[in-house]
Amino acid sequence: MSGERLSVDTSVEIPKDTKLDSGPKKNNVKISNRVNINHLLSKVREEEKRQKKENLIFFGLISFVIIVTGIIASF
Repeated sequence: MSGERLSVDTSVEIPKDTKLDSGPKKNNVKISNRVNINHLLSKVREEEKRQKKENLIFFGLISFVIIVTGIIASF
């Protein structure tokens, strides 16, 4: 790349004959571009808990099948 900076124009032009007061009033909501690290960490922890639970259930089912197969085969 040649070191040029690319910029994106996010401005929106509204025609002058458009009435801005015709729709319902909207509150000005300020959207933050910052990321809350605690929020991300909590999502990762929840995902890890869910995966551990799934692995435990899977291991339990496999163990159960092996035990039942062993009991059936012993008769």
